[in-house]
Amino acid sequence: MTVTPFIPDGPLARGVEPDAPAGTGAALPGGFASALARALDGAEGALARAAGAERAFIAGRGGLQEMVVERAQADILLAIAGAAASRTVQALNTILGMQI
Repeated sequence: MTVTPFIPDGPLARGVEPDAPAGTGAALPGGFASALARALDGAEGALARAAGAERAFIAGRGGLQEMVVERAQADILLAIAGAAASRTVQALNTILGMQI
């Protein structure tokens, strides 16, 4: 069984180390919208890898473990993206509901 490590699909900000602690200039270029778009692209890539692993298993070229791991990674990324979207909507509703 071979398990490939999860590697981020998007590039890191220029001059930022992968393990840089929060608050050390690791801000994402383009702000929240581009960060959300990159996260959704990552989830889309994970779904594509999972579908490819499933097709390989069906064709007899891939293993069951690889298929299950890829699907689990895709499910986790989708859950994270869904939670982020839900929290964003809650925050916007709170902000828009404030009395000025």
